Amino acid sequence: MEEAQNEYQRMLRRHQREKRELQAHIMAMKSAVPKTDRKKRRQLLLEVARLEAELEQKQKQELEDFRSAFPENSGLGSVTEDLAKMDLENQHPRFLRAQKRRERKAALEREREERLTEAQVEQLTSYQRDEEKRLAVILEARNLEIKEIQADGHCMYRAILDQVTAFESVENLRARTAEYMRLHVDEFLPFFSESETGEAYTRDDFLRYCDKVVCSASWGSQVELRALSHILQSPIEVIQADAPILIIGEEYTRKPITLVYMHYACDLGEHYNSVKPLEAGAVGGAPASLF
Repeated sequence: MEEAQNEYQRMLRRHQREKRELQAHIMAMKSAVPKTDRKKRRQLLLEVARLEAELEQKQKQELEDFRSAFPENSGLGSVTEDLAKMDLENQHPRFLRAQKRRERKAALEREREERLTEAQVEQLTSYQRDEEKRLAVILEARNLEIKEIQADGHCMYRAILDQVTAFESVENLRARTAEYMRLHVDEFLPFFSESETGEAYTRDDFLRYCDKVVCSASWGSQVELRALSHILQSPIEVIQADAPILIIGEEYTRKPITLVYMHYACDLGEHYNSVKPLEAGAVGGAPASLF
């Protein structure tokens, strides 16, 4: 029994050390990401949640394995509380004061981050409303309005499919896009480089990118829109609130496919929507036919 308790205490001490080390690692990760970079902060929160969940699961499994190995030691469940109490009693008063200062500082930092997050949410909401108003004015002049498209990484392709009936699914459209890009590597490769280093893509890098177009929910870009304009033999116009209308595939004479690009549409950030004729009575007069 005594040997099992000693082993149990050593494991709990190691668990406490692992938690402290993880928290120190998380603080370093947070310090390395600017609070103004919303995309990286979201990625950071997901990574922190993953690390904490992995450690919790690992330690929980070790505890279960230990108790399974020593089922006769039913009193081990209370060792955690005893160990925590013993640690506090054995700590030097100066260490306790320092620990309390760190805890107060951490609590203030959490409170500050919560206030910043609330302010950022309010600011984002304000940006969203402003963008929607400006887009509504632009579209209204063309007797159009936004048609909402699901925000799932496939939005650009879904917005295209909303106006084109030649393809059965997002998967089919993605496959055709990647196929066209692979067949015209020299046309598209110069537009690709590593985001962090700025180094130009190799041919293999580009082909792997094309694989992602098919096999993942990676967001579409102007490069894919260029490929789609060739596939559909149609111009594609992209309406934005803060920039002139972007027209891709001007060499084609068909009526353009119209997309709406939004910077602040959702928490994920950028998003594509489709358009539809303005509803009768919304402004006055009967809507013009889009198709």
